[in-house]
Amino acid sequence: MLKQILLITDGCSNVGIQPAAAAAEAYAAGIMVNVIGIIDEGTIGQYGQAEIEDIARMGGGMSRIVNARELSYTIQMMTRKTVMDTIHLAVNRELKHILQQESEQEGANNYSLSDLPPAKRGEVVQVMDQMSEEMDLRVALLIDASASMKPKLAAVEEAIRDLMLSLKARRGTSELAVFHFPGSHEEEPAVMDLDWAADMDRVKKLFSRMQMRGTTPTGPALLHVVDYYQYNSRNKPEDSEVNPPIAYKETGTGGVWSDYIV
Repeated sequence: MLKQILLITDGCSNVGIQPAAAAAEAYAAGIMVNVIGIIDEGTIGQYGQAEIEDIARMGGGMSRIVNARELSYTIQMMTRKTVMDTIHLAVNRELKHILQQESEQEGANNYSLSDLPPAKRGEVVQVMDQMSEEMDLRVALLIDASASMKPKLAAVEEAIRDLMLSLKARRGTSELAVFHFPGSHEEEPAVMDLDWAADMDRVKKLFSRMQMRGTTPTGPALLHVVDYYQYNSRNKPEDSEVNPPIAYKETGTGGVWSDYIV
């Protein structure tokens, strides 16, 4: 099962552990952390952008900075790309192992995936596409509920509904949980709004009673979700067998990912 946290924020953390350090703990536990910085007409700020990039880098994920209109598309594309690239990594490792064995038997020192004939490459692509649809997936959305995010919550809720529709179309099991931060007091860094759900009917007005607050404890909130993954989730036997996913280096402010197409 592929596990990821998708953090949606518009600013900088100001309480508790550094969020990049918390993201590193998540990645060490086999949970990828992706980050979306959401803005209106202004800018997220140099410090905020650097923090977002650091969180994604330490969490083995990717980051994007978008406006509210692009949020729904970005969440779906980021989720699809995470699944595909994780599968790419697993398949590439296996192919490299096979090709290395063959090259050693033939006395060759070099081997490359490009050595596969076109027909074989096509077969591999088909298998990877099938795996991307069938892999079990859990996505924990972590929403910044600081006061400045209030005008953007409608776009966030719409994006969650669109993501659920996208996940429902997959053949594999797809589950979504939603958290927001901060909580109502210092000892509650984040609040769960939706437990693991595979049913669209459970996605209602998630934020109608949300209390917008001034502090932004991003790091503690990330650790709260990690703890939930590890100790409160309905764990499956295969969860412990999943290796940490591929780490990304890319960030950006617009467009699509050039390496998404196989």
